[in-house]
Amino acid sequence: MFSKTADPTAAPSPRSSNARSVLASDLRITGEISSTGHVEILGEVDGNVTARGVILGTEGRLSGQISAETVEIKGKLDGKVTSNDFSLRSTAQVAADVTYKTLVVDSGAQIEGRFAVARDL
Repeated sequence: MFSKTADPTAAPSPRSSNARSVLASDLRITGEISSTGHVEILGEVDGNVTARGVILGTEGRLSGQISAETVEIKGKLDGKVTSNDFSLRSTAQVAADVTYKTLVVDSGAQIEGRFAVARDL
């Protein structure tokens, strides 16, 4: 195996808020997820997610809270959402209390819960 050792005099790289983490469809996670970037969930999460952006894929399932600037739901969500921009795609199945500034609901999305416009996020 080959590896490159880090330069001890080099400055540490800052965490990028443009980073994207993909949680694959074969993952089942229980617990808290926190990111300064974007998180795409293709598997199952039972817990809370805090990130700059969250995408819940078509086969994804989330039971818990989401707090993010942008949230796009294509799969199944059961919980609570606080977001600036909240989008429900046609495959979405949502049972949640949602606080948002802008809302997009595609035809075919299934929604149940309370939706409220945020005064200040």
